[in-house]
Amino acid sequence: MAALLAFDSYATDWLNLLARWLHVIAGIVWIGSSFYFIALDNHLRPPRHERDVDAGVGGEAWEIHGGGFYNIKKYLVAPRVLPETLHWFKWEAYTTWLSGFALMVVLYYLNADTYLIDKSVADLSTGEAVAISIGLLAAAWLVYDLLCRMLASRPLVLATVLLALITFAAWGVGNLFSARAMYLQIGAMLGTMMVGNVFFVIIPAHWELVRAKEAGREPDPAANERAKLRSVHNNYLTLPVVFTMLSNHFPFTYGHSYAWLILVVLLVIGAWIRHFFNLRHLGRTVWAIPVSAAIAIAVLAILIRPQTESAAGTPAVPFEQVARIVDQRCTACHSQAPTLVGEAPQGVKLDTSEEIKAQVDAIERLAVETKAMPLGNVTHMTQPERDLLGRWIAQGAKIP
Repeated sequence: MAALLAFDSYATDWLNLLARWLHVIAGIVWIGSSFYFIALDNHLRPPRHERDVDAGVGGEAWEIHGGGFYNIKKYLVAPRVLPETLHWFKWEAYTTWLSGFALMVVLYYLNADTYLIDKSVADLSTGEAVAISIGLLAAAWLVYDLLCRMLASRPLVLATVLLALITFAAWGVGNLFSARAMYLQIGAMLGTMMVGNVFFVIIPAHWELVRAKEAGREPDPAANERAKLRSVHNNYLTLPVVFTMLSNHFPFTYGHSYAWLILVVLLVIGAWIRHFFNLRHLGRTVWAIPVSAAIAIAVLAILIRPQTESAAGTPAVPFEQVARIVDQRCTACHSQAPTLVGEAPQGVKLDTSEEIKAQVDAIERLAVETKAMPLGNVTHMTQPERDLLGRWIAQGAKIP
């Protein structure tokens, strides 16, 4: 059994590595192209030559990179004659989503009891949790797309409604899944909205333009407008989604009792910062945006800073009680012979008093303050146990 568990863990580690590697590479390419084309659109200036105006060119930009000069031109609708080779930008989006979903399967669906489900939050079975997660991905796209069709001409109203729905979704998912999984689930929902824009709106609009030219018809400018609108939406979602991809490294955010609200604030700050760069590409440098974003982050950091209770006047906590809690709640993963994983994560073992003493800071941060450990609270650590660990640490983490 131990050998089989070790093999499964080793195979999962490789699937994790390969899927994550591909996901990061594809994401870099997709986000990079989004940044570039929005910046390019904002850098366009009216064409200088009459022949370009007559040919339907709406704007041009001069760029220098890699030792060469580039003259980029954008047509108002389409060129008179299609070129033989037309480069499309879609596979980076599809690859990012598919590899990201593969990561969800490998890490969160196949290990739902550890990563996705927190029995102290909701008593879900693996099947129920996975079905809810996938259903929310589909619902995110369907609701977002419907709102875009209804409110496309009212961007501020659309943004307000979407923010309200994202806030409600974060709160709701936080009452279904573990806090760590909640952050990733919301990020996956936003990513699904983005790839849905590419697959269902942007690329079909491009094909509409191409087929019109191939058929000798004048393309409908509305196709350009639909594709451009969804492309701008994707651009504003990039920084929020990148944060959710990285969030599992920051338990002080998802481990807080108001994790859902912290997530929403950070998503808004990310989109706000993206707005600064979009305006800057238009030639408008609004320093109030990064300043207000920095102030918001500083205020958030102060508000969620862990509070340490004074140990003065409290009875001394015997180390035997601490060792018992660690043995019951932690060594299933963090020991020389773990029972829930193939080997101790990051090599952290808590079998001896010396090993426990060496990990006091991590125990305080992850088990007491943020409650990020045990993962998914799979060993059912109680709040009184966390409080006792906190008092022991506050009293100097004494070991006889």
